[in-house]
Amino acid sequence: MRPLAIGLVCALVYAAPAWAQHDHDKAHDTDQTPSEIPSLSAQELAGLRNGDGMGMAKPAELNHYPGPKHVLELADDLELSPEQRERMTEIRAAMLEEAVRLGAQIIETEGTLNRRFAHEHIDEAALKDMTAQIASLYGELRYAHLAAHLAAKAALTAEQIEAYDRLRGYSADP
Repeated sequence: MRPLAIGLVCALVYAAPAWAQHDHDKAHDTDQTPSEIPSLSAQELAGLRNGDGMGMAKPAELNHYPGPKHVLELADDLELSPEQRERMTEIRAAMLEEAVRLGAQIIETEGTLNRRFAHEHIDEAALKDMTAQIASLYGELRYAHLAAHLAAKAALTAEQIEAYDRLRGYSADP
């Protein structure tokens, strides 16, 4: 009996990490706040609906291409002229309009993809097409955010960009 007990204990000890990993994977999947589209978290849905940046413009932001939203938030500190404020407002509005439009398309396509899997009405060709559509939409969305940073930089002086980087914590200078 004793060898059997030792064998069971050893099996449990060796299996525990696998069970823990399995539970971790399930917890990771359910960690996201549920939403009406299981493949998108509630936070992702809100970001897509609101035209939020969701980190899409980091290459610009971290390389001295300010975002219009943050420029407007720092308008007084950056001493924006009335013309610059107006230009930033225009850039932001155009970007938001495009981002919200694309976000709605992404949500719609993700929802369709989810429903097709749920109803077992998908094949490889449809899957390839839908994932390509979603990837293309995300690419267009990222472009809209990055292009807004490009336009924002063109409307600012070098001194304002330097101040922006400092105020946003991207500069080593205090």
